[in-house]
Amino acid sequence: MAKILIVEDDRAINQLMMRNLSLVGYECCQIYSGGDVGAALSTQDFDLIILDVMLPEKSGFDLIEEFNKIPVIFVTAKGGLNDKLKGLSLGAQDYIVKPFEMLELIARVGVVLRRSGKDNEIFKAGDVEVNLKKRIVKKNNELLSLTPQEFNLLETLIYNKNVALSRDKLLELAWGYDYEGETKTVDVHIRRLRKKLGWKEYIQTVSKVGYRLEG
Repeated sequence: MAKILIVEDDRAINQLMMRNLSLVGYECCQIYSGGDVGAALSTQDFDLIILDVMLPEKSGFDLIEEFNKIPVIFVTAKGGLNDKLKGLSLGAQDYIVKPFEMLELIARVGVVLRRSGKDNEIFKAGDVEVNLKKRIVKKNNELLSLTPQEFNLLETLIYNKNVALSRDKLLELAWGYDYEGETKTVDVHIRRLRKKLGWKEYIQTVSKVGYRLEG
């Protein structure tokens, strides 16, 4: 999985981001001051930097000019249009305004990493292998047929593995914001995935919440 540098001086937010990103499989390094970024970059390689704007010693806007082709997502309370435009014009891949949902952060991190070719394209569990880029699923090395919507749901579960997702959230992520169907369609598709993949033990039902893929 990708290695992410989190540069955020609010320790509670930094810790929350680290825990959630680590939960879905990313390796994270935490920094709390803009002045410590140079040392981290000189000793480690990162696939993505999550960067606050208002930092001690050096601001995120100043720091981004020092990075060498490492994708950056700004996560900041500076939500004005001019700030967003400045952050994006400096080369950031995305700009997230606080407060935000952790699922939104995880989703945006995944998008940026896939766009930059830094994320793992292959997911394996048991005798099943999923090629996320090519949208190919194999079971015991034989091609498995999934409908486009079944694959969308599978992809959503994989990118949010180990995270409990409500039926409404799965509808939002896998079907789209404009989907007007009932949440029971999620249950139907989950049953189909479990049967086709043989993943009864991997796709867990979370009582009073929804589902979680154990990864």
